[in-house]
Amino acid sequence: MANLKELRGRIKSVGSISQITRAMEMLATMKLRKVQAKALTFFPYAQEMRTRMESLAAKVGAESGLPWFRTDPPKTTGVLLITSDRGLCGSYNTNLLKALRDLQAEVLEKDPARQFKFWCYGRKGYIWLTRRGFTVERFFVEPPLDKLDFAAARMIAKALADAFLDRTVDNVRIYYSQFKSMIRFEPTNERYLPVMNRDFVTVAQNAEQQAAADQLPDTDFLMEPDATTLFGALIPRYLETMVYGAMLQGLASEHASRRMAMKSATDAAVRMIKGLKKVYNRARQENITKELLDIIGGASAVS
Repeated sequence: MANLKELRGRIKSVGSISQITRAMEMLATMKLRKVQAKALTFFPYAQEMRTRMESLAAKVGAESGLPWFRTDPPKTTGVLLITSDRGLCGSYNTNLLKALRDLQAEVLEKDPARQFKFWCYGRKGYIWLTRRGFTVERFFVEPPLDKLDFAAARMIAKALADAFLDRTVDNVRIYYSQFKSMIRFEPTNERYLPVMNRDFVTVAQNAEQQAAADQLPDTDFLMEPDATTLFGALIPRYLETMVYGAMLQGLASEHASRRMAMKSATDAAVRMIKGLKKVYNRARQENITKELLDIIGGASAVS
């Protein structure tokens, strides 16, 4: 059994760790409250905009001849991967990257010639990809994800659109964690470019979105101005909105995951302290008992 001094040191160390994890939990909770409202209120707007844009593109996109709607057989797929810059957020990055690896393996099984190119927002995803030899076209460092704004989404959307228009990639996906609740956030693979492309593996969420789009009334309409002018104004805004929504969802998921991880760590530290204190008290009682036995034995020997 460890001596009393060692046990006191361990109790003090675990207590200090629990104070740090509790402080990090409170900080993650505060940050989550700030971004959660934005993520939850922006999500319906982004989904409605996506549904309307796809409905409009389904009717006039192919006829317009614009490159946003081309349906060439894909040879290279671009992926925008949104992860965290820092760790200590539980399984947030692990689950996201594992799902990405499984999805890529599934696609390569069907199309072995398919190539992948990545755009990264978040240091963890960039490190994971480079260590495995994947092609990272661009790693977005500024602004940090904690300080994201619409200007950052505009910059990323332009980079992805340029890569698609100059045929560096044939289609683009966004991969991020969607914030469902305080304890639930799911890896999400979302179609990005071309607007109506369905050649890539889809998720249930995209199927639901498409079903909602198919239910919209099929009515005739006149377009003013022409399709080129209209889509030239709408599509850049649509692409920026999709990226910004994904970044908000990813940031909210990161803070929620970190909050859960720090709470679990704090609870584990409290349980460990209780166990160490029991061992400490038992060892202390044993020492006291030994000292009393020595005193009684000495007194008996004298008498």
